[in-house]
Amino acid sequence: MIERYSRDIMKELWSEQTRYERWLDVEILAVAAWEELGQIPKGTSHKLREKAHVDARRVDEFEARYHHDMLAFISAVGENLDAEEAQYIHFGLTSTDVVDTALASLITQSLDQILSDLDQLRLAVRRRALDNRRVPVVGRTHGIHAEPTSHGLKWALWWLELGRDRDRLARARETMAVMKLSGAVGNYANLPPAIEQYVGEHLGLKPSPLSTQVLQRDRHAEVITSLAILGGTLDKMATEIRLSQRTEVGELEEPFARGQRGSSAMPHKKNPVTCEKVSGLVRLLRGYVVPALEDMTLWYERDISHSSVERVMVPDATTLADYLLTEMTQIVEGLTIHSDRMEHNLNMTGGLVFSGRVLLALVQGGMTRDQAYDLVQSHAMAAYNDPSRSFRDRLSTDPKVTQIMSAEQLGTLFDVTPYLNEVDAIYHRIGLDEN
Repeated sequence: MIERYSRDIMKELWSEQTRYERWLDVEILAVAAWEELGQIPKGTSHKLREKAHVDARRVDEFEARYHHDMLAFISAVGENLDAEEAQYIHFGLTSTDVVDTALASLITQSLDQILSDLDQLRLAVRRRALDNRRVPVVGRTHGIHAEPTSHGLKWALWWLELGRDRDRLARARETMAVMKLSGAVGNYANLPPAIEQYVGEHLGLKPSPLSTQVLQRDRHAEVITSLAILGGTLDKMATEIRLSQRTEVGELEEPFARGQRGSSAMPHKKNPVTCEKVSGLVRLLRGYVVPALEDMTLWYERDISHSSVERVMVPDATTLADYLLTEMTQIVEGLTIHSDRMEHNLNMTGGLVFSGRVLLALVQGGMTRDQAYDLVQSHAMAAYNDPSRSFRDRLSTDPKVTQIMSAEQLGTLFDVTPYLNEVDAIYHRIGLDEN
C-alpha cells in the first residue's frame, strides 16, 4: 500500500526486513526443537540467537542471482555465521514450512492490531448512540422521508454491525493462527511432528492438522473476506454521513480542520472528503476477495500461483483495514451533529411523516383500510403539490375525519414522542445501556 494510506505500525509489520526477521525466528526455533530431540548439538540455537541476523538488502542481492527468495535468505544469514552453525539453518525444512508459518504469524499480528482499532471505533460509535438516543430525526426509505425515528438508533445499528464484524475477524484470526513444519508434501518425511509442535508453541500458533506443502488457502480467504465485509460496514457509515452532509440535508458534518480548504475555486466549500476517501478505499478492499478465493485452488500438493498475489493482497488488505478504521474513528469522534437541522427536516413537509399514524387512527375509527388510505393519500398529495396549506390543516377540515376524531385527537397523531417510546427497550435488548 502506498505511503498515503499506510500507518507506521503496518508499514513496519509488512516491511521486507520484518518478513525476513520472522523467517529467521522460525528457523532458530526449529534448531532449538532439534536440540530438544538431541539431533543438533546443544547450544546451537543460543549461538544463532546471538550471531544470526538478516539484512533485507543483502537478501535482495542474492535473490537477483538465485531467483529464489528462500535460498537467498539462507545465504544472507549464513554469511554471518561459522560453517558449523550455518549448516543447521533450514535443517530438514522446505521453503514453505518457513514462509507459511511466518506469514501466519504476521497475519495474526496484523489482525490483533485491526481488532484493537475496531474496538476503538465501536467505543466511539457507542458514545454517539448513547448521547443521541432521544434525538428525533426523520427516517428515510428510498431516500424519501418515511417516519420519525431516533438518531441514536442509527448509531446503535452500526455498533451492532461492527460487533458482528469483530466476531468474524476474531474467528478468522483463530482460523489463521496455524502453522506447518511438515516438509515438502506435508508428510513429515524429513522432520518429526515434534519440531512443528515446539515451534508452534513458541510462536503462539497451532500446528495445522493436515497440510500439503502449504497451509490451505481457505484460511487466508476467510481473513480477506472478513476484512471486506468490515469494509462494507465502514462504507455504509461513510455513505450515510456523506448523504447527511448534503447542503439540502445538513444533519451531519465530518470534521473540518482549522486552516483546511475545501475547494481550489469555491472558498465556501466544506466537502465530506474523508468519508469519500473511506468509500473509495473500501472498493480496493473488496477487490481482494476474488483473488483470495482463486488462491484456494493450487495444483496437487502445491504450486506458486498464490504467492505473488499474497505479497500484494495480504499487506495491502490489512494495511487498508487498519487505516480505514482509524480514519472512521476520527470521523465519528469529530463529527458535528446538527440536531436543529434534524428538527427542521422532520417538520419541513408539514406533518406528512405522520401519515401512517393518521391511517391507523382512521381504521380504528371505523373506516376500511382502503377508504382510510385513499383519504390520507389524497390530502398528502395535495399538500405535496401545494405546501401553503399543511397536511394537518387539510385533514382538520375534512368531514370524514372530523366525524371520527376531534381536533385535539388529531393533534396527538402529529407528536414525535410515540416514535421514541421503545428506544430504551431496544437499547436494553441489544446490550447498549448506559452502564
